[in-house]
Amino acid sequence: MTFAVDPEASARWWGEVLNVPVNLDVDGDSVYAWVMVAGVEYGWHQADDERNPRGRSPVVYWAVDDLDAARKHLLDAGAVHHRGPLQVAPSRRICQLIDPFGTCVGLEGP
Repeated sequence: MTFAVDPEASARWWGEVLNVPVNLDVDGDSVYAWVMVAGVEYGWHQADDERNPRGRSPVVYWAVDDLDAARKHLLDAGAVHHRGPLQVAPSRRICQLIDPFGTCVGLEGP
């Protein structure tokens, strides 16, 4: 789970990029939105300056078959470069991107 100013908009962008449906749980002003990819739930909860200020979410890393192709796909969809790609082990590279809603996401792969 990560935190976003607009969880639904974040989930809808990722749902479109990943071509998966978006799920919503709305309780008044509280919104939790998520997508399921290969049995893994990736969710967004409303950012809260007191308990979950933006920028303090963990960086979610997606394992991909082709880091360069996945990075290009996200950049073309509106994400922006944050850092990398970096070679962190003989057969492991990572990079980080910022989605259009300010959430940092990582990619890991060859």
